[in-house]
Amino acid sequence: MAKKIHVGIIYGGRSGEHEVSIRSAISVIEAIDRDKYEVVPLAITKEGRWLSPSESASLLPENARSLLPATVVASGEALTIVGDPSRGGLFRLEGGGAGATNQKLDIVFPVLHGTYGEDGTIQGLLEMADIPYVGCGVLASSCGMDKVTMKALFRQAGLPICKHVWFLRGAWERDPEAIKVRIAREIGFPCFAKPANLGSSVGISRADDEQTLKGAIELAASYDRKVIVEEALKMREIECAVLGNDEPEASLPGEYVVLEAQAAFLDYTEKYTKTGHVEFVVPAPVSARLSSRIRRMAVKAFKAVDAAGLARVDFFLLRDTNKLLVNELNTLPGLTDVSGFPKMWTTTGLPFGELIDRLIELAFERHRDKSRNLTTR
Repeated sequence: MAKKIHVGIIYGGRSGEHEVSIRSAISVIEAIDRDKYEVVPLAITKEGRWLSPSESASLLPENARSLLPATVVASGEALTIVGDPSRGGLFRLEGGGAGATNQKLDIVFPVLHGTYGEDGTIQGLLEMADIPYVGCGVLASSCGMDKVTMKALFRQAGLPICKHVWFLRGAWERDPEAIKVRIAREIGFPCFAKPANLGSSVGISRADDEQTLKGAIELAASYDRKVIVEEALKMREIECAVLGNDEPEASLPGEYVVLEAQAAFLDYTEKYTKTGHVEFVVPAPVSARLSSRIRRMAVKAFKAVDAAGLARVDFFLLRDTNKLLVNELNTLPGLTDVSGFPKMWTTTGLPFGELIDRLIELAFERHRDKSRNLTTR
């Protein structure tokens, strides 16, 4: 029997998307091929503390824990940080557990969404350790996390984007009236205020006038020092999943279809709870020609930030003109049971288990390619 690949799945984390991350980890653990891979759960608490594999397993529901190796769940291994890549990378399992003592991880699969996970921080740690990992590198992760920088790169690549302004929390606290005047002049109402560095619709709210704008900005500013305000559009929200490294491919697009009027916009509750107000439909009900255009633009957005592995590109399709705008790119999209990324690839012909295989293959491929770089003269 071939030796199993040890995959460290990192989840939880310090961001506002902690719970979504745990749900993504559960989905990956349930779908991964356990004949090929041995999963090592590695959770990070909301306070930033790294947990041992056995402690990490305790955060998962019973059905997910039952799929983990018994030696991991019941072991006394500790997670040890090793500074020398020649000793097996950054992460080793050391301690009293049978069969896993001093076992290095072959690859890391981070499913950390938002800040301290999707923003290049964990990626930098893994680069320093010289260990393969699933997903985008440091540059793409940090650019894809910051909506302001991301939109600048899209504009540079010739991709159409919506009107927006941005400012720092400190500027808002010093002179909120000046910023409100600027927003009214350049964007108008209604509009949306968002944290520049967050995802899963956390911290986003709609403003219909100056009074509601104040609350919307203060909510966004509670999550990030940089706030972006975008125009509200009469549009449809289309998504497209991208997979690959140097030659990425795009899935069939999907669309969130609002079923009931209660869903004013797709906030965290609408996306991650089964309220019945929205449904994610794949393929999106658009023409074949428009579908092809969406897929081409998704690949172009992926390349614009130098992404690798996976990303989800979100579009606005304007209802009155049928104009297509690129809204944003997510470098570690949700992998939960209600997330669009796995649904789009399943409908395109790549089931979730095979998608995980492909993501791991791409991670090893990217690591091999980067290993060709000279680091000394």
